Amino acid sequence: MGDAEKTYPYVTHLNVLYPQMEVVDVPALVAACTDRWYNQTLCQVNESVVRVGVIQGDYHWHKHDDEDEFFYVVAGKFLIDLEGRTVELEPGQGFVVSKGTMHRPRAPERTVILMVEGAGIIPTGDE
Repeated sequence: MGDAEKTYPYVTHLNVLYPQMEVVDVPALVAACTDRWYNQTLCQVNESVVRVGVIQGDYHWHKHDDEDEFFYVVAGKFLIDLEGRTVELEPGQGFVVSKGTMHRPRAPERTVILMVEGAGIIPTGDE
């Protein structure tokens, strides 16, 4: 069974939660979150979206064939496994995973991240 057919234990909301010209309240979303791997699209900026992730544990290995992906850590500790190395990010640090790069995000503790990526990206990756 390919990755696209698998069911992952992640809560992913692709709807745009906040329209333009409204305050985006990340702390309220984080405080209300009870899921271990939660992803919510906050807003759209031109052809990209900004998403918040409240995460703990491991995601699966995947890639995005046509889109780069930017991760920014708000709180906690975030690891991105790449083929041959692991990038470790602390609050205030960010990292771009280039399109076509296999990667596996992980969070050893409850972590809050922001992601900026193309609006059409599939969070679970392309086969």
